[in-house]
This record gives sequence, C-alpha cells and structure tokens, in this order.
Amino acid sequence: MSEGTDTVVEQPTKRPVRPRGGLTRRTWTLVISLVVVVALGLLGGFTRVPYVALGPGPTYNTLGQVGGTDVVHIEGQETFPTNGALTMTTVSLTDDVSLFGALGLWLSGRYALAPREEFFRPGESEQQVRDQNVKAFQDSQTSAEVAALRYLSYPVKVVAGDITRNSAADNVLQPDDRLLVVNGKDVAGYEDVRDALENTKPGDRVEITFQRESARQTATITLGTSEDRAGGFLGIRPVDRADVPFDIKISLSDVGGPSAGLLFALSIVDKLTPGELNGGQSVAGTGEINDRGEVGRIGGINFKMVAAREGGATTFLVPAGNCDEARQHAPEGLRLVKVEKLADAVESLKAISAGQDVPRC
Repeated sequence: MSEGTDTVVEQPTKRPVRPRGGLTRRTWTLVISLVVVVALGLLGGFTRVPYVALGPGPTYNTLGQVGGTDVVHIEGQETFPTNGALTMTTVSLTDDVSLFGALGLWLSGRYALAPREEFFRPGESEQQVRDQNVKAFQDSQTSAEVAALRYLSYPVKVVAGDITRNSAADNVLQPDDRLLVVNGKDVAGYEDVRDALENTKPGDRVEITFQRESARQTATITLGTSEDRAGGFLGIRPVDRADVPFDIKISLSDVGGPSAGLLFALSIVDKLTPGELNGGQSVAGTGEINDRGEVGRIGGINFKMVAAREGGATTFLVPAGNCDEARQHAPEGLRLVKVEKLADAVESLKAISAGQDVPRC
C-alpha cells in the first residue's frame, strides 16, 4: 500500500433479519389490493343506482297461442282461418339496477338507461305502477275490441264506466249500466253524454234513462260540482262498448301498458273476416288505439323494432307520431309502414299482400 493514498475498506452488508412467518412489503401490497378490489366489487354489485334499464322485450303473435290458450279468442260467432303472424312487441324494463349491472347493460348496446323517476313517481310503490300498467293494458283491450267491431260496422252501445264516489250518479247508476237517454238526448256514443250536459249547472235536475241487465229504468239526478269544470257534474265516465251477441276474450298475462291495442284490433278484424289480412307474412307493430280506431304514439319504438326483427318480422306498423324516430333506428330488412288509424293498417296490409305500395315512414 502506497503512502498518501486513502483507502476505504468496505464491510460486509448486513441484511435485516425478518422474523419467520412475517409478510413482506410486496405481500402486504397484494393483500391490500385484493381487499380494495373486493370492496369495490361489493360496492358496485350491491349499490343501487337511480336508473332503470330499457331493452327489447318479449313478442307475442296475437293470432297464435300462449301457454296453449288463444291470445285472441272469439266465442259465439263464426271466425275464419288465419296464417302468418301479427306480432305485438314490448319493452323490457329492469328496475333495482346495481352500479356494475347498469354499466354492463349499457355496454351491451341493447339497453338504455333512464332516470327511475320517469317511471316511478316519488312515494309510488312498484305495485302501484304495476297496477296502473295492468289497468292500461285492460283498457287497451276494450278499446281494441270496440275499434275493430266499429270498423266492421257492428253496433256500439254506451255504458257507465268509472263512477266518482259521492258524486251525483253514485248510488244511482252502477258500472256497466247502459245509458239510453241523458237530459232528453238519445245516447249513441260517449260524446252524446258530454253534449247533453254541456249547458247545465250545479243543482240542475236531469233525467237519465238507462238499462241494467234487461230492465229499463229512469232516474232524476241533481247535478253536483267539480273543480275541473263550471257546469253540472254527473260523476260518470261514459265509455263505448260493442253491442254484439258474442264474446271476445284477450288472454295475455305479465304484460302492461296500452301499446298493444293496434295489434289486438287487427287480430279481431282478421279472425272475423275471410282471407288472411297479412297475406300469411310475419308482420309486427305497436300502437295505442282508442275506441274510434285512432292510433297514438308510444314509447320504446327502437327496442320494439329490434325485438320484431329478431323475431323474423319483415314489416313493422309504426304510429305516425313515431315515424321520425323509427326511421332513424330501423334495423336492416324491416319495412316501416305508417299508420294513423286502424283502417290505415288494414288497407296497408291488404296492399302488401297484393304487392302494392303502402305509406312509409
């Protein structure tokens, strides 16, 4: 060793002594990461979001059967063979959606998310919403029946529908009483009842002739008041019903809402008339209908078209009010037929069978 040279002699490095059975820093990191992942998974899987998921729902051929029962059954009247399909479409609504569930449904491309408050009002239970949808579905069946039979020139009668509790008509009239004369005016349609009371005021006494079962009765009723009108208030909702000696029964459970009305009406027309209204083809559609045969716009048209096309339909009946939206999202291979009234739909189906042009969206 030379002089004037500083030399550093390194000592052996001492490694820390780890107690046997202890965890390394890497192991702790893995454990903590796993705990975070599990916590996030539980959070995403169990945390509910204030949204519902909308997507294509089940479809039903209204000319066919569900569970061995005819969807549309007519008893007591001659019917004619049908073929092909007149398919009603639905929208699937998924409630109680988790955070991860909502993300997965959205990423699938088949579903859309919508604020829950658009379908469930504050304080309203799911059962209440379900009951409202069932009532709307039942009303659509009645409207479809009346619209179809009116189109086929069958007679129509007017009956008392809902009766307001503690109103002038309460305890005098009953639901399904047939209204014959109101305040001197013959009743042939529900609008006649409104017209008969147009110039009355609360306290006026009006005479009503009605039929309950086979008995014809007359009663004098003192009109009451209502917050939504200045004139006299009777307290009934008059509705048109078909006046025919045969029965029409629509059997379909677990479906709600009014948008199947058009397809029910078409099926009734098809079964009561010779020939195949759809030419034996697979036709689908949607549309709310009133008892005058007017077709109203509906919601979820995009999902309904997807369900129809996947079910094999090549023609889709679209309410005129939904045409713009439908045209922008129509699946390939699905012909969109514009419909404003039941008569439009019938004539368009006949034209399609004959190879003729029809109104398009």
